[in-house]
Parts: sequence; C-alpha cells; structure tokens
Amino acid sequence: MTAPVPYFLLLLLVLLSGCTGIPEGVSPITGFDVNRYLGTWYEIARLDHSFERGLEQVTAEYSLREDGGIRVVNQGYNSTKQRWEKAEGKAYFTGSSDVGRLKVSFFGPFYGGYNIIDLDHESYQYALVSGPDTSYLWILARDPGLDDSIIKRLLEKASRHGFDVGEMIFVTHKAPVPSAIN
Repeated sequence: MTAPVPYFLLLLLVLLSGCTGIPEGVSPITGFDVNRYLGTWYEIARLDHSFERGLEQVTAEYSLREDGGIRVVNQGYNSTKQRWEKAEGKAYFTGSSDVGRLKVSFFGPFYGGYNIIDLDHESYQYALVSGPDTSYLWILARDPGLDDSIIKRLLEKASRHGFDVGEMIFVTHKAPVPSAIN
C-alpha cells in the first residue's frame, strides 16, 4: 500500500514545476541586471486575480536576500475593507541571473513563474511581466504614471503573445504611496 505515495509525490513535483513556466512562444529578456531592478515598482496594469482583486495603489519592492534570492514585498490598498494589505515573498532565478526568468513564492514551497518579457534596458523605468501562462500579466513602472505610448506598445506585444489585454485592470495611484505598512 505504500506504492501510491511515490506516484503522488511525482505528480505533485510535476504540477509544481509547471507553475514556474513561461507562456508558450514567450521569451524572457536577456542582459538583465538584478541590481538595477531592485527597489520600488508601481503596478500600472494587471490581469485580474483573486490575490489582488480590489487593490489600488499597488507596489512591489524588491531587495536582495542574504541567501542570494530576492525579497519581494507587494502591497496595495483595499478600499472596500479600508486597509492596506501586504504580502512578503521570495524569488530566485530559474537559470542564469542575466535572464529575466525567476520563480517567486508567497506560500512556502509553492512557486510561480515571474518572467520579465519586456524591459526598459536603458534606465529600468518600466517592465512587462508574465506568470507561467497567459492569465498572468503585469505592467510595472518606477513612477505611478507611464506614458501612453509605452503602455500601448507593451499591450500590443502582450496581445501578440496571446494575453487578453482587453481584460487589463489599470491601477489607480493616489499620492503619496506609503513605503511601508506597519
């Protein structure tokens, strides 16, 4: 009766490894410099998911961890509940550190794909990030506003790769956005 356990573990490993993937036909950026990516990013737009539903003023803060990974702190304001919500996680490169392909976890041993598929290589002012499939997409920027021509270009690229950009939620930001939540 112990035979099913190894099969279950194998199935679990296969399922978990699939969550750190990248959408078919999409490539992560190369020439990535993690030190330039660290700091605060504002969420400009996203595809809807339960873990961010109803949040405004969403930011992500990236910093280095002692173990070589990246500390991820996401926060947003839930106007329905009238409170700030915060989630802290960790991210690690899935391969070479000069490729924008990472796995991120907010829930113990469970990781999801974090794929930087477009980036302002010159000044690291905006990024287009996907999850493991085309149901996860974010536009991030260093400032709470981003030029419409850049947004349009990023959305066109995402659309060509099969993302449903008509469903993007554009995030409102009110100044000032707090740098930390107590």
